[in-house]
Amino acid sequence: MLPNDISIYHEKQSKELCALHALNNLFQSKEAFKQMELDAICFSLSPNNYINPHRSILGLGNYDVNVIIAALQNKGYNAIWFDKRKDPKSLKLDQIFGFVMNIPSECRLGFLWLPLKRRHWISIKNIGGTYFNLDSKLSHPSQIGNESDLLNYFKDQLYINDNQLFIVVSKDNNNWISLDEN
Repeated sequence: MLPNDISIYHEKQSKELCALHALNNLFQSKEAFKQMELDAICFSLSPNNYINPHRSILGLGNYDVNVIIAALQNKGYNAIWFDKRKDPKSLKLDQIFGFVMNIPSECRLGFLWLPLKRRHWISIKNIGGTYFNLDSKLSHPSQIGNESDLLNYFKDQLYINDNQLFIVVSKDNNNWISLDEN
């Protein structure tokens, strides 16, 4: 349950558009990105390919990390892969715009679970002093908690399942991680 004084934009899953939803949830606006814009990025990344390697063959989404990185760069942000061998405590949370994670996701056709392994994009953002998991597959945002809760969440999430974490910072921000390795 969300506190009454916090308003959170949360797009729900549609087609294979989890990357689009993760970006819009990260920017807290349905107008931040459109499917047409992400499709244009795919084309710009591979203009001469009949089958574009950066999205689903059916054109339903399933965008790869290159599309997310380019989309963020178009808005003045960088997505930086976080080396999970590092301690999340090295992150300077007050310098970070938000987070995008790529996690394994089971594939389903109606009520039938398929033995395919897929990937799913989610965003995590500080809203009103509290960190939220804005996964589009959730019925509503899931509260993670304060900074300490977030760091523990990342420790748990990066330890399991081949999850990947990307730090989203403004392009000119190089001060998002502590150089002290204790």
